Amino acid sequence: MNTITRVAVAVAAVAVPAVLLSAPAGAAPKGDGVTPQHWACGSGTPPNHDPISGITGANAGARIRTGSSTSCTALGSSQPSDRLDYYCYTRENGTNATWTYLRNGRTGVRGWTRDDQLPGGGSNYFCGS
Repeated sequence: MNTITRVAVAVAAVAVPAVLLSAPAGAAPKGDGVTPQHWACGSGTPPNHDPISGITGANAGARIRTGSSTSCTALGSSQPSDRLDYYCYTRENGTNATWTYLRNGRTGVRGWTRDDQLPGGGSNYFCGS
């Protein structure tokens, strides 16, 4: 294999994963200037904008809460083997932390989990219209 061919193969190997990890069409990538608002404790179910379901790998004991804040009541928690259905994300008041609304397929519990506890960093679809 000549030098030009080796360089082309190396560039292709690096470029493909970047494409696979990009946000899906229609998603609002976090940090794109969109400012999703905090979801108050107990304020209801947001829209299901995210087609991702059946994802596993949450941190053990990741709490599912009634709103996008640690001050909201915990309804349950998820385990690494639990299948999760993502709905959308929002931001916690006064911080840069993002939260995803989800449904835990094992327990049926629906609520908010901080994105740093979720596989893939949570949803890429914000909860606004």
